Amino acid sequence: MIYQRSSALFKEASQYIPGGVNSPVRAFKAVGGTPIFVKEAKGAYLYDEDGNRLIDYIASWGPMILGHAYEPVVNAVVDKAKKGTSFGMPTEIETDIAKLAVSMVPNIDKIRFVNSGTEACMSAVRLARGFTGRDKIIKFAGCYHGHSDSFLIQAGSGAVTFGAPNSPGVTQGTAKDTLLARFNDLSNVQQLLEANKGEIAAIIIEPVPGNMGCILPKDGFMEGLRSLCDQHDTLLIFDEVMTGFRLARGGAQETLGIDADIVCFGKVIGGGLPVGAFAARNEIMNHLAPLGPVYQAGTLSGNPLAMSAGLAMLTTLNENPSIFTELEEKTAYLHEGIEKALRATDLAFQINRRGSMVSVHFTDTPVVDFETAAKGNNDTFKKYFHGMLAEGVYLPPSAFESYFLNNALTYDDLDFTIAAVEKVVKTL
Repeated sequence: MIYQRSSALFKEASQYIPGGVNSPVRAFKAVGGTPIFVKEAKGAYLYDEDGNRLIDYIASWGPMILGHAYEPVVNAVVDKAKKGTSFGMPTEIETDIAKLAVSMVPNIDKIRFVNSGTEACMSAVRLARGFTGRDKIIKFAGCYHGHSDSFLIQAGSGAVTFGAPNSPGVTQGTAKDTLLARFNDLSNVQQLLEANKGEIAAIIIEPVPGNMGCILPKDGFMEGLRSLCDQHDTLLIFDEVMTGFRLARGGAQETLGIDADIVCFGKVIGGGLPVGAFAARNEIMNHLAPLGPVYQAGTLSGNPLAMSAGLAMLTTLNENPSIFTELEEKTAYLHEGIEKALRATDLAFQINRRGSMVSVHFTDTPVVDFETAAKGNNDTFKKYFHGMLAEGVYLPPSAFESYFLNNALTYDDLDFTIAAVEKVVKTL
């Protein structure tokens, strides 16, 4: 494929935008080469500025669960835009989507909308600290909760740690209140809780991580976290920015059978527009201003365009729950096809899958956390990525990202993708 136009656009963008992109993974630093500039998208396909058509397996990193330019969402946004794009005042549609979301998700009474997943997770942690009167949180290596200071921490997993920021601009004062644990390691979490008794406000976790590839919680791990939180009067925060309204109507809480204390949303809940949200039971949510002392605000929160897109998306999913089954079956079909192709080679590999999330890791070690995900052969992944791109298949441009399938994908698309894998892996 030819990418002359994308190359020229990237060169121009680099003069005015840091790195030429507004989010780092788009820069192709992990795989090399020039980023693809998209001109338009429809259904399961991306159309780039050079006229190439690509089968899309990132779905805008999750929100396009029904495919690009899904007509009910587009129509809802267009109709709402004609009546005004922002008011900074309450609108009825905010209540409509709040009521629907609360009805779909278990264990929540109230929800507040914000503008991004980062903002949702940041606000959830602030609320947890305000509710418990404690300062420290535990997060897990490899789980990404946005770029808020509290989450950009490289901390040790010893019994007592002050932590050190791994991004310049994050202060030591912030770092000392964030403790880092290993995903799927309950004893490690228990040690941190015991070493900081009465100090941990919350444990925040992606219940099915998608930022170190798709990682599955081991049997008993989530149940153990819930039990530990109960024992230590610590809140359990599920970051369901990726899994919410994707794995099921009620997200990971529903599929795992675990009740979190606070749940964060993004991606699907916005129908493709910038939306985030966090939700909990009344006892916790009533601590938010204007009811309580924990302050959180946003001029564009509840924006009518974003709310209309989200409402159209959630309405479709709520009225057609078979979509989740269809997506899971398509993802399983793709998984089986890729696995068969890779088994015909000498390549070491692991494939992780949950619902409509799946990832391929070029390693012989089961991938259960960030440490094992990092053992993947990145050189092989780069060749695999570019080989698939040349065949017309767009995969996440990082070995540490999950694929997100959309329901506009047909079995012909999946067969085309599997045939491309069969061809590409012979060259690795």
